[in-house]
Amino acid sequence: MTTIPIGERGAKPRRADGPLSAGFRPFFLLASVWSALAVPLWLCTYSAKVSLPSALPLGTWHVHEMIFGFAFATIAGFMLTAIPNWTGRLPIRGAPLGALATLWLAGRGAVLFSGATGAMPAAIIDLAFPMAFMAVVCRELVAGRNWRNLPMLVALSLLFAGSLLVHLQAVGIAQTASLGNRLGMATVLLLIALVGGRIVPSFTRNWLMKARPDGRLPAQAGRLDMVALLVTAAGLAAWAAVPDSAAAPWLELAAGAAAALRLSRWCGLATLREPLVFILHMGYGWLALGLLLLGFNGLHPLLPETTALHALTAGAIGTMTLAVMTRATLGHTGRALVADRATVVIYLLVTAAALLRLAAPLAGAQSLVLTWVAGGAWSAAFGLFAVLYGSRLFREQDKARV
Repeated sequence: MTTIPIGERGAKPRRADGPLSAGFRPFFLLASVWSALAVPLWLCTYSAKVSLPSALPLGTWHVHEMIFGFAFATIAGFMLTAIPNWTGRLPIRGAPLGALATLWLAGRGAVLFSGATGAMPAAIIDLAFPMAFMAVVCRELVAGRNWRNLPMLVALSLLFAGSLLVHLQAVGIAQTASLGNRLGMATVLLLIALVGGRIVPSFTRNWLMKARPDGRLPAQAGRLDMVALLVTAAGLAAWAAVPDSAAAPWLELAAGAAAALRLSRWCGLATLREPLVFILHMGYGWLALGLLLLGFNGLHPLLPETTALHALTAGAIGTMTLAVMTRATLGHTGRALVADRATVVIYLLVTAAALLRLAAPLAGAQSLVLTWVAGGAWSAAFGLFAVLYGSRLFREQDKARV
């Protein structure tokens, strides 16, 4: 069966089942609310130099919750909504979907209060969600004989392994939290490279064929894209596993160049008139920039290490998640695939958050101020999504547009 990207395939309207009628509904809302709350919570504790009630150190908790909490919820919403298109099977909805969302919520609370409840119980509760989610995805892909998307199971397994490594340090078994967080970040970024490589040119082609049918269209996927994806995977693997090796910076540079080359073939500048499409190019561009910065800094450490990391996280992950969440919500609730002014504000806020977070370590005495402003812009972006799109996620019937 041919893979059809999320938000593009049509479906007959069906009876609404509130927020549990499709995977994107609970998980996009939970991801946006948690992202809007977790960053100021981290900033408050960081600024006041006090500890969270978590067994994880503050910095480790911050990265863990942004990757295995916020980003994983977005991935879950995307995959649960896309899988019916991939397999032709009915979507996960109702009580099973509610159970998955409850497991995710339980994990967030367990990790946050693990200092009081114990690191081992928190690990068991938190890891229950990725295990259950992997089982659901495996069942759907195998039942639908959708072998093309089996790599998604590999990515989910790596996310599970990354979170496990963080918890192993929390319970005192091994010093693996940094490795686990890097593995989680690298996996999310690889998913952006993989899925973004499908949806960015596809959505761009669809829009350009309507906006200027006689103009240039994105290049068709081919061998170059496969090679570029493998190079990107190698760079991310080197950074996750052996970041201090002599080869890592060169592989990271090659990965950034490969991502930039792919992006250059997708006619991004031609989509400036439609922010809903252009923001996808922005998200992929952050991936290329972050990998290049990571490589350059490995060879000549002129910038703080956090500069490259926040280009990849606040930039690539933050931008791409909002791009996908806004588009999928509009498409699956029967709305026009056009960014209104409020959606453009969301995009501007997340872009400002990324730029300010990159600049903050270079601001000297004003570093903390800029970090707060960046955090405020980030929370405003995701909070605004939760407020503006929340009613659509909760109440509007699923009417996916063609």
